Amino acid sequence: MTPPLRVLLVDDHPMVRRGLRALLESVPDAEVVGEADSGERAVELARELTPDVVVMDLAMPGVGGVEATRRITAERPGTGVLVLTMHTDDDSVFAAMRAGARGYLVKGADTPEVLRAITAVAAGEAIFGPSVASRVLAYLTRPLSAQDATLFPELTDREREVLDLIAHGRSNGEIAAQLFLSPKTVRNHVSNVFAKLQVADRADAIVRARRAGLGVETGDRG
Repeated sequence: MTPPLRVLLVDDHPMVRRGLRALLESVPDAEVVGEADSGERAVELARELTPDVVVMDLAMPGVGGVEATRRITAERPGTGVLVLTMHTDDDSVFAAMRAGARGYLVKGADTPEVLRAITAVAAGEAIFGPSVASRVLAYLTRPLSAQDATLFPELTDREREVLDLIAHGRSNGEIAAQLFLSPKTVRNHVSNVFAKLQVADRADAIVRARRAGLGVETGDRG
């Protein structure tokens, strides 16, 4: 007999967690192993309880759902994160995807849809509610550029442009020459990029940028 999927619920509203727990306890395929009311606690419990799936809200005090998702998936690649939130804007959807979320549903999804999403995410599949699926498809099939504000929305347009050039392997001096900026200004932009992306060095920044599609020539995307 297949053991039930181990699920961690993350939401800062107790009523939401209570409703999700009642939903999951009504079926034999899933077991709620823990609850968290913050991103920090979610990361701790994911490490402690080793759930198969984390059902994650985005808007929480302190560490939000996107950063918690990034930390959990970095530490535990085998744990799937299913975002369940009220936010349907492009920035939230794509930020969650870049952080490693495998699924994205809007609160109010019916019971079969939530259960199907949990099962799919646990199996390594990607699943999105109908309200966001069409935008995800459009996003994945359009050309990417440093001017695309859905890429790293925490960065300014100039910082995103600098990150793109870093991903292309440009040095600070080359970036300064190409953008007609002073070396000091470029250094400041680079420092801001590292801080906002929470990366330690240039190599880490390049990895993050290339995963998102920056620093790749158009002909190489196929």
